[in-house]
Amino acid sequence: MIICLKKNISLKDLSEYLQLNSKLLMDSNEDVVGVNNEFKASTHINVPVTSLASIKDSSFARLLNRSDSCDKMKVETKKPFDSDLLHHDIEKLKMMYPFIKKNVIGYSVLGKPIHELIIGNGPKKIHMNGSFHANEWITTSIMMHWLQEYLELLCHESSMRKYDMLDLYNETTISFVPMVNPDGVDLVLHGLPDNSSYEEALLQMNDLNIDFSQWKANIRGIDLNNQYPVNWEIEKERKIPKAPAPRDYPGDAPLTEPEAIALAELVEKAQFDRVLAFHTQGEEIYWGYQRKEPKEAEHIVKEFEKLSGYKAVRDIDSHAGFRDWYVNKWRKPGFTIELGNGVNPLPFEQFDDIYEKSKGIFYSALYM
Repeated sequence: MIICLKKNISLKDLSEYLQLNSKLLMDSNEDVVGVNNEFKASTHINVPVTSLASIKDSSFARLLNRSDSCDKMKVETKKPFDSDLLHHDIEKLKMMYPFIKKNVIGYSVLGKPIHELIIGNGPKKIHMNGSFHANEWITTSIMMHWLQEYLELLCHESSMRKYDMLDLYNETTISFVPMVNPDGVDLVLHGLPDNSSYEEALLQMNDLNIDFSQWKANIRGIDLNNQYPVNWEIEKERKIPKAPAPRDYPGDAPLTEPEAIALAELVEKAQFDRVLAFHTQGEEIYWGYQRKEPKEAEHIVKEFEKLSGYKAVRDIDSHAGFRDWYVNKWRKPGFTIELGNGVNPLPFEQFDDIYEKSKGIFYSALYM
């Protein structure tokens, strides 16, 4: 939302008028705060949708995008997301909550953007991602639902589990990549892409079956979570597919796929304090890798376990995954969380149960 100021006004007074924390207001308008924290008349100001009621019939500002009602500005996150719908709703959330920062960290094989959302500006940096695997697309929906709830709580200065949301915002910076594998998700949800040079290869890999609902890999038949340079050779040797396939083929070398590369480059650049990768299924949390994980990881996973009812598993016979690579290289806490129970793709009817069990993991990842 954008307002135009009718008069000069201080940051403090504007914050009070809008019933919005001054830090959120400043982060929404980093380039327009003037000398002595004063906004000049006629300045265009970004404000969250939660401030709409404060602006009606106001003497200090007028709403520019007046056609947007509160109802129109809501984002329904309890739904399946393909890559286009995710892009649309990210743009809408950015307009609704302008303190969000958004980046494109890379592009898929088919040129679709891989989006990152950044919330907060605290020293503790946490990364979360979903839909590494195409048939685990429900992870994107769960993550977007967490995100919208967190943003609403922030603007209303609310608490969750006795933790103040504004304190978490000021102490933590979240990097949020809700869909690592957009080509694969679209393939699972919609079938063969239009006018794609990959159509023939996809059909061959899928045994000429046009039902791609079980597809796990990216559009080239590479399992993105077997692409990382940590004992990759072990997975290459023992994985049954020896060529591109719907699942499990680790590629011809580590980090050949643009989606896996985008995540690796993001982590290298950002130097996160911990990472959480959301998958399905099994209601388990994998947190160790060859004893390279720090003691802090056990403390964190016990909180995850307590709040979710999921089972914490330290050791699994697996290599070349995103979390494996992160823990091995940085010796920091990394977690793979297997949401829900059943057979992938999990039915969307499980959404509420998954959300209720897992949201404590999201919030405790911020306060731990």
